[in-house]
Amino acid sequence: MNSYIRKSATSIGAIIVALFLLTLMVVISVTHTSKAESGDKTTRGRLITIHDRSNEKVILSSAKTIGDALTEAGFTLDPKDIVEPAVSQELIASDYQVNIYRARPVTIIDGNNRTKVVTAYQTAKQIADSAGMTIYDGDILSLDRTDNIIADGVGLRLTIKRATPFEFTLYGKTSTVRTQASTVSEMLAEKNIKRTNDDRLSVDDNSQIVSGMSIRLWREGRQTITVDESVAFVTDRIEDADRDETYRLVKTNGENGLRSVTYEIIVQDGAEVSRVEIASITTKQPIKQVESVGVKGKYTTPSENENITWDFLTSNGFTPVQAAGIMGNLMQEHRFNTSGDGLAQWIGGRKAELYSMPAPENIYTQLNFLLHELTTNYASVGNAIKASNSLTESVQIFQNKFEKCGVCMESKRIEYARDILASH
Repeated sequence: MNSYIRKSATSIGAIIVALFLLTLMVVISVTHTSKAESGDKTTRGRLITIHDRSNEKVILSSAKTIGDALTEAGFTLDPKDIVEPAVSQELIASDYQVNIYRARPVTIIDGNNRTKVVTAYQTAKQIADSAGMTIYDGDILSLDRTDNIIADGVGLRLTIKRATPFEFTLYGKTSTVRTQASTVSEMLAEKNIKRTNDDRLSVDDNSQIVSGMSIRLWREGRQTITVDESVAFVTDRIEDADRDETYRLVKTNGENGLRSVTYEIIVQDGAEVSRVEIASITTKQPIKQVESVGVKGKYTTPSENENITWDFLTSNGFTPVQAAGIMGNLMQEHRFNTSGDGLAQWIGGRKAELYSMPAPENIYTQLNFLLHELTTNYASVGNAIKASNSLTESVQIFQNKFEKCGVCMESKRIEYARDILASH
């Protein structure tokens, strides 16, 4: 009886000890996980460098927008201040350079008129536009600090020197033109109009240019024709490495300009046999278009492409062994270059389908196309690879059923696959 009691006590004691040890392990694990998560949170955030005139402040922020980050950093904005990037821009990159342009007083002098505005715009044209001023081709804008504090106060001074408008009939085409020149001869030089011995002017070369006057220039003898032609705008593209190549955002819409062009023509038997441009005047300057375009993946190197491919395949259901089997083939095919026939050396209709997509040489475009094939036309290949636990078998399935190569050099593909698996 005593022996039975001792055995029972020993068994109960062992159970108590085991439960105690199990509880202790759980507490240690939870504490470790909590600390790890806490440490991870301290490393999260985006690096924001804020430039506010001569001041610079750097913060690590988890804010959703530029505006939220500025508030978090203690910056107060006036409604007329300008922030680049905009306060509404969502934070998606790892770091940002933020510029705050503070509104300040500007006195605009337009002839005898003085207008005072408060603006954050930086260039003379922007300031004039924001104040509702109409600026014509030929007007000269100058921006400097005011030298008359009593009259203008502290701030900047924008002076508009207006060009003189007049009516100009150039080889039969009449338009309103503006000039900073004082005389007719100076105006012709300013407009780069070169006369021949057959050209005639309706006024003397030394006549003073006054507002509203009419000037006519024509050519004796051969026929001339004056037409309006479009002047194409140019486009400035700002590359955004955090956006895919399909991303495109027009920040400033471009507008074509206009020019009045005069041609000298020769007609024989009722048909024009030659046309030579002899003069032109730009009547409307083109407005440059500014757009932001994504270039994510556009400039990746083959070594970067290898890492991107590994992450892509393993995040789309392939085990490390299976991913390495596929990638051993891609290394043999084109060394992870995306140019030419691409990662997998697609040809024929498959290449045509790839190159019908936006940004066909982008690494992400080609990986998405590869996954598309492995889940549609080559779904049997994708399923067979996912059913395999063998590195060699994964290489062979992709080689024989997807690449269908002539001279495959299978041993090299398996060697590459082993190296890739080991390195990742």
